[in-house]
Amino acid sequence: MSADAPRRRFDFDTLSPLERYKLLIGSVVPRPIAWVTTVDPEGRVNAAPYSFFNVLSHDPALLALGVENHADMRRKDTSNNIRLTQEFTVNIVDHALVEAMNVTAVPFPPEVDELAAAGLTAVPGARVGCPYIAEAPVALECRNYTTLSIGRSREIVLGEVLAMHIRADLVNERLHVDPAGLDAVGRLGGQGYSTLRDRFDLPSMSLARWQESLAATEES
Repeated sequence: MSADAPRRRFDFDTLSPLERYKLLIGSVVPRPIAWVTTVDPEGRVNAAPYSFFNVLSHDPALLALGVENHADMRRKDTSNNIRLTQEFTVNIVDHALVEAMNVTAVPFPPEVDELAAAGLTAVPGARVGCPYIAEAPVALECRNYTTLSIGRSREIVLGEVLAMHIRADLVNERLHVDPAGLDAVGRLGGQGYSTLRDRFDLPSMSLARWQESLAATEES
């Protein structure tokens, strides 16, 4: 695509929240999915997927999770449980688990165990009081690092990763994770999802290597 291709400009202060939402989720893709497990003070397990999610830092190991309130501004069970227990676990969704993940997105009442409804297995956490999903290829046990209230409708939770569970066949002795074996899915706009099955490598370049490439291009 050429640099002079036609473009449309959107000033976000003139758009409604829904309009901003549609533009953002359709453009920032694919987004990883955090399949979050928490427990309430009574020990009831909750599981729900969120696609406003990513890793932010490795030292300390921090990830971010965006949780929107219900339409009537009530906090979701995930937000409430994190506030009350200060703990949560992020499970990674692979392609084989997409249907089960979708079941846990059903708006069940708080007393319903979403993992049981989806036919999944809860495994007690090693460092936190909430379980992780046995079928998930990766699980990250987290402690609430801080929570940011964003207006009336959303919270951004920063979690410090305390422990990670990964299927043994996915990681080698150098701690490289096999992306093909992980087979993670990502979120697109609307009802769309994507996989990692089509990918490519692109090595980083040093300044000297870039200069060599530029010289070669000019000579050709």
